[in-house]
Amino acid sequence: MNSVQNIFFGLREYLSPVLKNSKFKETGCITPEEFEAAGDFLVYKCPTWSWEGGEPSKRRDYLPQEKQFLITRNVPCLRRVKQMEYTDEDAETQIESDGADAWVMSHSSRVSGGPIEEITGSMDDDDDNDAEAEAEAQAAIAAMERMKLQDQLRSSAEEDDDEEIHDMDDIPDMDDYEDMEEEADPATLAPAAPTEVDPGDKILNVRTYDVFITYDKYYQTPRMWLFGYDEHRRPLVSSQIFEDVSQDYAKKTVTIETHPHLNMSLASIHPCRHGAVMKKIIEKVANDESKEEPVRVDQYLIIFLKFMSSVVPTIDYDNTISA
Repeated sequence: MNSVQNIFFGLREYLSPVLKNSKFKETGCITPEEFEAAGDFLVYKCPTWSWEGGEPSKRRDYLPQEKQFLITRNVPCLRRVKQMEYTDEDAETQIESDGADAWVMSHSSRVSGGPIEEITGSMDDDDDNDAEAEAEAQAAIAAMERMKLQDQLRSSAEEDDDEEIHDMDDIPDMDDYEDMEEEADPATLAPAAPTEVDPGDKILNVRTYDVFITYDKYYQTPRMWLFGYDEHRRPLVSSQIFEDVSQDYAKKTVTIETHPHLNMSLASIHPCRHGAVMKKIIEKVANDESKEEPVRVDQYLIIFLKFMSSVVPTIDYDNTISA
């Protein structure tokens, strides 16, 4: 079934025309040239990302040979999504809209229900697309605001550390204490014997991910792919990867598919609503800025990664990006 699906997706992409005219503001979609420009900007702003060419037989002619997709490796994932539920952080992620409805961040306690086939079958329901795109946009905007707050707190902490540094003249010189005898420290007389690690201890098991961004010709947007490792560098199975995906998206818009440029199957965040969500985020950012042109197309992937952080909130790829 999966092979038939891959053949269908490949044929659909092959028959789709390449977007030539920019629709960045109108639809949230971008051309391959704009994807390249946005990728160059991302690599410049965050050197942990880099371009790769992939398998020569799988290269797309509408992209440069050595710029087929973007990748960042060994991204830490410190905790599972379930560990984020019912915490104080959840209370901060609820966003009140202008009307009576309230949008909630994607790592809330809601759980997807129903068979996978029923869920995926309803993915393209046009009646719900606008509301879902609006909700995802609001969630991404909330994630962006939290990132700004974290940067402000980090800067404030660094300033406090600088203020606590004493005058160098007030620090005593160790040469003044050459004649002082060192007192025996009882703690050094009986070093503790090493003990075996108790498997029941709360040891932090850090997973890592290789994160890929490709250009989807059919949907005319970027697409994110994930390949994870456990703390022993063993590849994660699909059920483990879904533990690091918001339950609003796991097995719904996040599925296991064949990477378009590599001979391997990876978890992928389906791009069916990426354009609509990006359009709403860009409009929101534009309305909040005083400039006439607050968002440039080369900043697209920076905003896209903020949006994706609402889908994979525990994969910490976003911590060094500064748009």
